[in-house]
Amino acid sequence: MSLIQGYDPDTLRERVNPRECEMRLDEIEGQRSLPALMERVWLLKVLDRLDDALPLSEEAVRQARMAGTRKDLLRARVLHATIMQCLGKYAAAEQELAHVASEAEGQGWAQVAAFAHQHHGKNAYDAGDYEQARESFKRSLFLRREAGADDRGLETALLAIEAAERRGAVEPVAI
Repeated sequence: MSLIQGYDPDTLRERVNPRECEMRLDEIEGQRSLPALMERVWLLKVLDRLDDALPLSEEAVRQARMAGTRKDLLRARVLHATIMQCLGKYAAAEQELAHVASEAEGQGWAQVAAFAHQHHGKNAYDAGDYEQARESFKRSLFLRREAGADDRGLETALLAIEAAERRGAVEPVAI
C-alpha cells in the first residue's frame, strides 16, 4: 500500500497522511536493511523532519555504496538529493540528480533514469527554473513510457509538465 495519496498541483510535493507516516516510521524504526533505511529517510522527508532525514540519507548512500547494487546507490543518491532540495540547496541537488540521471541512462536503466529526471525537474521547479523543470519532466515521461510505466506513473509526469508550463507562463523571465 502506497502512503502517497496524490501530489499537490502547485508544489508537486507528495500528499500523505502524517499519522499513517508516523505509524509506518514506528514500525520500521529498528530495521537496518537498506530498503528500510531509505524508507525511513523518505518518511522523515514527507513529515518535514529534514534535520533527522539528512544524516540518515547520507548513511543510506554509504550503506548502498558498501553493500548495495549500483541501482541501489543511484536510488540512495536521488533520495539524498531530494533532502538537499528540501533544504534549499538546489545547486547541490541539481548536480547530484544530473549525474545520477546520466549514469542511469548510460546503463540503460530507464526506470532509475526516469526517477532521477523527475526529481531533477522537481528541484528545478522549486528553484524557479520552470523551463528546465519542464524539460526534465518530459524526459522522465519519455523514459517512463519506454520502461512500460502504468497510467499512474505517466500521469504524475504529465501533471508535473503541466505545472511547469503553467508556472513558466505566469512567472516573468529575468533578463
